Amino acid sequence: MSTKAKSDLYKAAGVDIDLATSLLDQVKKKFAATRRPEMLSPIGGFGGLFQIDLKKYREPVLVSSIDGVGTKLMIAMMMEKFDTVGYDIVNHCINDISVQGAEPVFFMDYIGIGKLRSPLYEQVLFGIADACRAANCAVLGGETAEMPGMYGNDFDLVGVITGLVERSEIITGEKICPGHVAIGLGSNGMHTNGYSLARKILFAQCSYTVNTKLPELGGETVGEALLKPHICYYPAIRRAREEGLPLDGIAHITGGGLYDNVPRILPENVDVIFDSGVLPVPSIFKVLVHRGNVDPVEAYRVFNMGIGMVWFVPKAAADRAVAVCRESGFTADVIGEVVSGHKNVKIH
Repeated sequence: MSTKAKSDLYKAAGVDIDLATSLLDQVKKKFAATRRPEMLSPIGGFGGLFQIDLKKYREPVLVSSIDGVGTKLMIAMMMEKFDTVGYDIVNHCINDISVQGAEPVFFMDYIGIGKLRSPLYEQVLFGIADACRAANCAVLGGETAEMPGMYGNDFDLVGVITGLVERSEIITGEKICPGHVAIGLGSNGMHTNGYSLARKILFAQCSYTVNTKLPELGGETVGEALLKPHICYYPAIRRAREEGLPLDGIAHITGGGLYDNVPRILPENVDVIFDSGVLPVPSIFKVLVHRGNVDPVEAYRVFNMGIGMVWFVPKAAADRAVAVCRESGFTADVIGEVVSGHKNVKIH
């Protein structure tokens, strides 16, 4: 039996090796643009090689995180628009490690898909490459698994990020104490959390489609509001660190909202009181809370409600910290204060 015949049998079973190779060749140039000098291997090897610059770090600590885009991918499927979900997975992962002070250095992706197809594949990977390039983070490698018996017509997207931080500069939250203030960095929408509830409210209960236009959304369709990419806040953190600002704690507001994410970095003897009226709440949240009759406490646990990240700094550093966020292109303001307590979050 010839090599081609064997390949055709696999293709008939639902896996097209030749298409995968062809599509990967198209995106390699994009990946090449993310290359950092520490990379020692080309894209496509069995393992990615990355050399730590020991001249830059005295005691380098690796910081890693893994996450997925979740059911936001279903919105992308409904809209047949896949150029933003790559940004979602990269930016979410970068935020997760940057809250500990880490510089993102390399990223790896996994795409599990029922049927490999174009332009879905290229759009997803182009988004990953562009988001990594914007953060000076190398795409070190990845994996695409075509599994027609597993995923059907769907796909999943997972990312793994690795960063580096000097051991003495790790941000832990242990210095947060009464008198610190909380600075909120605004979100542009749902980022990558709460989509199961959002889909139930909008599509099952309200019978909307991704093409439905609501007056509250200012001309956007439901799909456009839901698909806005996750914001990467690393540029503001990098600048604050370069200026020597005392970032004593940072929380990335993902699943669990303010109620569950902020206590992850709080010492045992403090509470945080947030003012929900300072930063604007994106219209999509107002639609979900009103149409779904969502209790405010649950809303602030399921959704970010307009706050994508929270910094904790001494009050004396608040004005400059807010200015750094705004100068970096983000909506930001003081949204709360730290008081004595028992590791609780209160929202007024």
